[in-house]
Amino acid sequence: MQYLLNAEQMKSADSHTIQDLGVSSRTLMERAAAACADYIEEQKWPLTHVCIVCGSGNNGGDGFAIGSILKEKGCQVTAVFAGRMTSRTEECIYQMDQFEQRGGILLTEWQDNDYSIVIDALFGVGLNREITGHYLEILQHMNMSSGRKLAVDIPSGISATDGRVFGEAFQADATVTFQDRKLGLFLFPGALYTGKVCVTDIGIDSFTVKEQLDTAYALEMSDIAKLLPERPPYAHKGTFGKLLLIAGSSGMAGAAFLSACAAYRMGAGLVRIYTTEDNRSILQQLIPEAIITTYTEYDEASLLSVLEWADAVCIGSGLGRSDVADLIVNTVLKEINVPCLIDADGINILATHPEWKDRLAEGNYVLTPHLKELSRLTGRPVNEIQMHRREILEQTARTLDVTLVQKDARTFVGAKGRRMYVNLTGNAAMAKAGSGDVLAGIIGGLMVQGCNNYDAAVLGVYLHGLAGDIARNEMGCYSVLARDLADALGSAIQMTENWKAEK
Repeated sequence: MQYLLNAEQMKSADSHTIQDLGVSSRTLMERAAAACADYIEEQKWPLTHVCIVCGSGNNGGDGFAIGSILKEKGCQVTAVFAGRMTSRTEECIYQMDQFEQRGGILLTEWQDNDYSIVIDALFGVGLNREITGHYLEILQHMNMSSGRKLAVDIPSGISATDGRVFGEAFQADATVTFQDRKLGLFLFPGALYTGKVCVTDIGIDSFTVKEQLDTAYALEMSDIAKLLPERPPYAHKGTFGKLLLIAGSSGMAGAAFLSACAAYRMGAGLVRIYTTEDNRSILQQLIPEAIITTYTEYDEASLLSVLEWADAVCIGSGLGRSDVADLIVNTVLKEINVPCLIDADGINILATHPEWKDRLAEGNYVLTPHLKELSRLTGRPVNEIQMHRREILEQTARTLDVTLVQKDARTFVGAKGRRMYVNLTGNAAMAKAGSGDVLAGIIGGLMVQGCNNYDAAVLGVYLHGLAGDIARNEMGCYSVLARDLADALGSAIQMTENWKAEK
């Protein structure tokens, strides 16, 4: 498991290590500096003339300490002090003096030069304001330099908590971050500035912070292997569950097909599609493995029958916005007694009937909205959700008592009493119609195999993104279709199975 700490959590861990455990700030700083110098050498970056831009805080102290190490190695090093002399921390003062004693060149203004490397030690994880004036000019010069660019802990100008850009940010080729991953390094737009992220252990004790429920996390392959449902050798199709997909209005058979195909690829034993009669012949040809049950108008008896059959239900993909669709969603919310995933038009319909939301707490639901659907559901503007994604996700999941999958370039999963999951798999090739239908089918396929809603959502989101990475590697960033995600799912699952077998 990878923990993703925000700025306050990282500062708390740092303070605990210094004040409670007695590890000096200077010791941590010199370990951090050594890690950065080692990274530069390991990458074989040219050391002909290194420029380090330092602020007046401890991040600036890190920069001066890096300069001292590189000077001892015989490098030409220029440090640009961009902060205020009167604002320097004790450690920054000490490391600046050490740097000058070793013969380092110290400037207080940027000078254009043919720098081979530019190191950003201007601001640390505590930055929370717009960058203007002198600092903005310095950052712009740094970014225009032709040298390789390294960020110390986090690129200056990026929020460590939510990845926002404070007007301007350092465009790094690589970031050496200390002890733990910062959440803002992996959220957009901040993730566009980090380059390759290298995490190095410098001895900060963050265990207590990681134990807190409000610490976000991402999954690793070892976690996925543990979450995958078992496939006992004596099983039959009923062992792996019966999934009901209520999907596909007239002209939207593709949504039902993609969800059903993904559910089967994920391992569901039986998939029944409940859809409009117009889609019957299309779906029977596209996916003969599925059971097709159709309607031409609202038929409560038929709907109750298929609900009784199911071990889990996915509703909404391509369902449309009609009176019949409203009646179907209403009946499902009233009568269902198995886990249910609500996607796409199911969420849109729910948003138009706020009185139905109370029923969610009585059931066992996963909701999978993209930003616009979440806006309709919560009544909050998209730009507000983008600015406060985590807070709104956690509040909505808690209020509705559901597992909430908030789809975006970085998908979040939240549920009451559970950590927030941040998905790090996936790529821009997946930004195609039908990708969300595939995700719904994957999660539904896990739900019928006995995964609880939260684990099914987290595992499903990870595998969906991993399938997207596999498809992109095979087909490039432009040509991946939603069906390719479903087809690549088998390879994604096999990667985790192979990892488990090797261990």
